[in-house]
Amino acid sequence: MPVTISALSDLATLDFDEIIDVRSPAEYAEDHIPGAISLPVLSNEERARVGTIYTQDSPFKARKLGAALVARNAAHHIETVLADRPKSYRPLVYCWRGGQRSGSFSLILRQIGWRADTVEGGWRSFRRLVQGALYDAPWPAPVVVLDGDTGTAKTEVLGLLAGAGVQVIDLEGLANHRGSLFGAMAGGQPAQKGFETALAMARDALDPARPVVVEAESSKIGQINLPPALWEAMKAAPRIEIVAPLSARAAYLARRYRDVTDDPARLLATIDALAPQHPRERIERWRALAGAGEFEALAAGLMADHYDPRYARQRARFEDRPPRQVRLTRLDPEALAAALPTLVAEIEAVSPA
Repeated sequence: MPVTISALSDLATLDFDEIIDVRSPAEYAEDHIPGAISLPVLSNEERARVGTIYTQDSPFKARKLGAALVARNAAHHIETVLADRPKSYRPLVYCWRGGQRSGSFSLILRQIGWRADTVEGGWRSFRRLVQGALYDAPWPAPVVVLDGDTGTAKTEVLGLLAGAGVQVIDLEGLANHRGSLFGAMAGGQPAQKGFETALAMARDALDPARPVVVEAESSKIGQINLPPALWEAMKAAPRIEIVAPLSARAAYLARRYRDVTDDPARLLATIDALAPQHPRERIERWRALAGAGEFEALAAGLMADHYDPRYARQRARFEDRPPRQVRLTRLDPEALAAALPTLVAEIEAVSPA
């Protein structure tokens, strides 16, 4: 009997050894049930080929070709990835809507003697749960926003807060982006759907009686859009602002963005992308600092003339609700650790009783 997943929390209680996604690699890359492994029964090219035959030629021919390809790919998975699975192995298999691909593969696995089941409605039913959580329901826990100008170590502070037992969601971590023009990270960003799955699972794990701390963001992190319910909660949330001198922030950014400064071509290309917003002389000065390896001076210039003014305009929207400030003179690990009790106290002070 197909297994019905009626809530995101059901994933933690599923009694299976492994979850297998048999959709194409492209479908899996866009989004998948957390923890699932990819064992496609049709490659990207095979899926496109079968689909073309189905719509342009004959559904019968498409099904016949699809069956042959599924059998061939299933044999490969059984002989390789699944070769060491024991007799008691119990996998849960899904495809896009719980139809032919997962049904065919699970049937083959059951013929071996494994206790394979499928997901009712496939990935599409899981996707509906994610959408319902993020787009149809209110945000479940009170939000506290950790604010501060560029370079105030907000992401690092989030990690320290989590280690101290504070409830946090690292939105930039989920989006794999540091939230600025220089913020691209290795591996690139997930697809919007993949981000939403990760966010929905983090949301589902929240204790609604406790505040959740998130970093101040715009409604978009790189190419990822925040769901409206979360964004509205962030706009209405109390804010804790880390304040630090420009020199300390520049030193911090020079350390944190070493992946960018170690790639001169990427660094110069990113500076050039700012050209429409700044005088030519300023862009040339930034390019010269980059070329000379003066990364702290470059970071200071970028913050003073580009990022800080933009942050100030964003904060003007909340001038009727001034933040509680935590002032730091340094942003090295020892200074951040020393500031942690103060930050926790400030979060508790603004949280609902």
